[in-house]
Amino acid sequence: MADMKIFFATDLHGSDATFRKFLNAAQVYKPDVMILGGDMTGRQVIPFIKFANGKAAFTWQGKDITAEPDEIPNYARQIRSAGAYPFYTTPDQFTQLKSNPNDLKRTYRETICYSILEWIEMADERLGKAGIECYFLPGNDDDLLVDETFYKAQWVKNPEGKVVILRGEYEMISTGFTNLNPWRSFRELNEDQLLEKLEGMAGRLNLPSRAIFNFHCPPYKTDLDYGVLLDSNLNPIGGEGNEQGGPLGSKAVRQIIETYQPLLSLHGHVPESSGIIKMNKTVCVNPGSEAEEGALHAALVVMDSQRVKGHMLTNS
Repeated sequence: MADMKIFFATDLHGSDATFRKFLNAAQVYKPDVMILGGDMTGRQVIPFIKFANGKAAFTWQGKDITAEPDEIPNYARQIRSAGAYPFYTTPDQFTQLKSNPNDLKRTYRETICYSILEWIEMADERLGKAGIECYFLPGNDDDLLVDETFYKAQWVKNPEGKVVILRGEYEMISTGFTNLNPWRSFRELNEDQLLEKLEGMAGRLNLPSRAIFNFHCPPYKTDLDYGVLLDSNLNPIGGEGNEQGGPLGSKAVRQIIETYQPLLSLHGHVPESSGIIKMNKTVCVNPGSEAEEGALHAALVVMDSQRVKGHMLTNS
């Protein structure tokens, strides 16, 4: 098998500026495969109330803003770069949406999914032309509706729950599901359920010890899963200024890595815990994330069928 170069990033959380850096990395690093490892979407939709005079009113970072018509595109770019989504509406339309919470929720979900469709189309155009394989894995923070945006994809693939063959040679299994956490997010399973899911995928591999595991959740109690512990109300345990840290990863993920010892295992989910470690024969990577600040943290990995030949973390 020929060497393969992978460019891996994760936890972009809707940051348009960071995603564009991800695409631009194709020209810089010239990888064979590019992977987004989960949590593609952000959490905020910002209504832009547009008036007949062309102005728009919205609230951003705690401030009520009324933008002139020529200021609106710049504000929208700032908001998209920070991982939030402008939603354009009129006073009457927004009043009507607010009167029906289900319609408002559906509209916000569709706004977020439309942004992922835009990302897919951009990646289809740029990476497809370059012949660089590309995989977008929805993570636990990504609405299940996101999966439906891939129906238009020409080049980008969603690898969730599948055995995919990178460059026609390397097996990879993927899941964006995590163990249970206080966020009560879209894709969570208890450890037994998660282990069953992972075993189901690993059992379909021809050569597990030569495979790539692309699991959004990192293995439990490693240098890749240390973060601030939260209570059920999402408040830091110990209180502000005295936050307690601890392992946030999955015991099931750790067990499956230790059992099958693939060549490479790719993770995210805990953005403050970036690093590269070795678990027995497996190189495990979490590039971390500061996407909301516009920084792209990523990992570049070079491997062949026998070993990971080189790796490094990047920041741009």
